[in-house]
Formats: sequence, structure tokens, C-alpha cells
Amino acid sequence: MVRDRFDESDIHNVRIRLIRSRNSGERQYDLPVTSKIAALIGGDFNIESSDREIIVENQSLGLQRINGTHPSFMALQYPLLFSYGKDGYMLGIPYRNLNGSNSRRRESITMREYYAYRLQQRFHEGKTLLLGRRLFQKFIVDAYTSIEEERLQWVRFNQKKLRSELYYGLKDAVLRGDTDPITVGKRIVLPSSFTGSPRYMVQNYQDVMVICRWAGYPDLFLTFTCNPKWPENNHSLEFIEGLKYEDRPDIVARVFRIKLDELLHDLRHKSHFGRVIAIVYTIEFQKRGLPHAHILLFLDPKNKCPSPTDIDGIIMAEIPDADEDPVANEAVKQFMMHGPYGSAKLKSPCMINGKCTKHFPKRFYDETIIDEEGFPVYRRRNDGKTIEKNGILLDNRYVVPYNVDLLVKYQSHLNVEWRNRSRSIKYLFKYINKGSDRATIIVEENLPNIGSDGQETNIVVDETKAYLDCRYISTSEAC
Repeated sequence: MVRDRFDESDIHNVRIRLIRSRNSGERQYDLPVTSKIAALIGGDFNIESSDREIIVENQSLGLQRINGTHPSFMALQYPLLFSYGKDGYMLGIPYRNLNGSNSRRRESITMREYYAYRLQQRFHEGKTLLLGRRLFQKFIVDAYTSIEEERLQWVRFNQKKLRSELYYGLKDAVLRGDTDPITVGKRIVLPSSFTGSPRYMVQNYQDVMVICRWAGYPDLFLTFTCNPKWPENNHSLEFIEGLKYEDRPDIVARVFRIKLDELLHDLRHKSHFGRVIAIVYTIEFQKRGLPHAHILLFLDPKNKCPSPTDIDGIIMAEIPDADEDPVANEAVKQFMMHGPYGSAKLKSPCMINGKCTKHFPKRFYDETIIDEEGFPVYRRRNDGKTIEKNGILLDNRYVVPYNVDLLVKYQSHLNVEWRNRSRSIKYLFKYINKGSDRATIIVEENLPNIGSDGQETNIVVDETKAYLDCRYISTSEAC
């Protein structure tokens, strides 16, 4: 039927092209730097466009719409993964009561619980789904968008439970300037409990402001990046031969979350930098295919590091001696060297107009100082130590600041910075409030053109003549 459908119908060859952001500061709109499956949602998740469905053609009944909550939705989307067409998620699947008593408030499982169950690897089950590679990535993104749209449907039909009358009314309309009663109508409210919604972002911003007001200025800023070559990832991949870490984004995301929780435990409960009175962190993806976390620490006044000597005790920006500490030397080589770039790597993400946006290489300094604006200038001595990467020798001027104990333990890029008071607040709030990854796209159609010589040539026609602003959901974020 698919073959006949293509032969009998006028099929348009349409392509989607991503547009690079003109503003280098808008990292939300950066182009992807890895080859991964992603979903593009026109605009964003919203109440008005939360109907998710596909259209199937039945031999006798013609065209038929299948909603995202239909049991056959995924089987029709992925016949290669579900070749027997078994039912998938449906409303009302009951919990399995193993101990004879059900203490749960709900009697049936949610869509998120169902797909989380499907992503698990079990020795007594088939592994067709987990062996799907790119198709498995697409399934994960599809499942995530289905979950979000089901949540939006719940919000739409449960406005009374959300006490949405607090958001609208005649008094609110007059205060907004809508003095004409004809323009006043019922609004569908997206509450702050919906992750990623505008009210959610505003609430997080206000919470952080309260923390800063209570705890004072932050002291340390950490960037913790996922390392796909962690031993836990490699060990998990051994159960299915032939797969690489990019084929199992679910494993990578799970291990990163475990490592992040352990890092937060070390910082807060083991007092690695001293007593911590508050922690604020956010997880990002930025189309790089791997998650990373930005962490801001508020230390107890007794454990702050006001002097350069105190800073040297917790932050290093030099290459460790290979003979005295070979483990730390190898970790710095693998994770904390910025470069090579410039003429050696013109396509490096940090290069714009021939200059490094991170201001590397730094200058040599014999001791750590704090400049007039309150920024730390870390000690980078010209001691002759170098590390070779891609055939190029890099010295201390290319080292990203780090804490040696955390770096050796977690074996990943883990940048530690002593923060300037005003700059750190602005930097953190920018990350918390910028929202999810986005992309600017344009839809184009390739149409055949018959020239004067009778030969067919292809021309590109702008189908929409408009750029679309889309939510960009990567496989890693979906996991």
C-alpha cells in the first residue's frame, strides 16, 4: 500500500534547513555539532496545539486519525521495532499489585512510567527496541513529546483543579487594559508546575533571588560535563554487543544523573570546599549531544576564600607534574586543556572571527591575584610543563581552572571558578532563565524545472517564505 500510495499521489520533496543565529550570544539557537536525532516543535509545547495524531489509510475505511494515546500509535509509527503490532500505551493500565495492598493514590500507570519501563534492559525479554540505533533515538524523542502533550491535555481539561480562576477575571482584565467586556473570555492557564513553562521559569528566578538575598553572594561556580567513556557506560554496553554509547542515550543520561547526584553529595554533605549553605544548579544540552550541569555554591561565611592564597588551595590552572602525580596529569590532559584551536582547528566552536571567545591563551602569572574589578587571575607559572594534543604542545596558558581532587575522582571536564560578585549572579540567572534549546528553520521544496532544451533541472523554492522558531528536543534531553 505504501508503494502504491507513492506511485499514485503527487509527492512533494520537502526539506527542512536550520538557520544559524546571527547573534553569537544566543546559544539557544546554535546549530547542532553532533549527528543525533532531535524533534522540532513549531513554537513550543502549548495548550492550543497539543493534539498529537497520525493519519493512516485503511483499505476499506479510507483515511483515519490515530491519537497519541491510541494503543496502536507507536506500532504504526515504528513497524520495524514492533513488527507484531502489539498494543503500546493506553489509558487505564493498572498497577501490578504484588504484595496484596495498594497504597498508591493512582490505580493506573502514567505514560511516563510506561515508556520508562520500556527503556529498561531485561535479560528475559527481546532487545529489538534497544538495537534500533537511530530508530531507537527517534522512539525516545517521540515518546517524550507524547508525554509532554498528554500533560498539556490534562492541564486543558483540569483547569478547575489548578485554581486557574486566580489568573483571570473581570478585575484582572480591567487592570490589563481590556476595558471592553466583549474582549474578555476564558483563558487556558499553563501553571508553574509544568516544567519549562513561562510561569515555571519566573518561579525559579524568584526562588534564586530569595536564596541570594538570604545567603549572600555565591562563591564558587562549577561546570560538570558528561563523559561518555565512563567505565559504567562501557560496562553497561557489554551486555549487547556491537552498540556504542551514542546508540544508548538512556544509559549515558542515567550514569550522568548518578554522577551528578554523587558530586552534589560531596559538595554539600562531605564539605569538599567547606560548609555549603545553598546550592543552585541547572542541566543543559546546547545541541552537543551530551548533558552538562552548571552549579553555584554558597559557602558559609567561615569557609569563604577571600584571599589569593585561599583560592590556590582549592583551584589550580597549571599542568601537574607527570612524575609526581601521573593520574592528575593524565586527567588534565584528557579533560581540562582548551585547544588546540586557531590555525590548527579553525572550526573549533570557540572561534569567532579568528579569535577565541574564551580568551585563551591566558597570560603567565607567578601568583594568583584579584584585579580591580574583583575577578580572579589564576596562577599560571612559566615552568616549562607542556601537554601534546593533536601534535601541538600546550602549556599552562591553555589550562581550564579545576580542583584536582574532584577532577581525578569524576574523570570528566569539571571547571571550578571563584566567582566575582555581580558577574556570577548575572551569569547564573542567564542560564536558569534562558529556557530550552531552540532552532530557527525554513521549509523548502525541490521542484523539477523543464528548461528550453527539454532537460529537467532542480530548483529550490522557498515554500513558506518565513522562518519558524522551534523548540529543539535532543535525544539526551528526552532521556
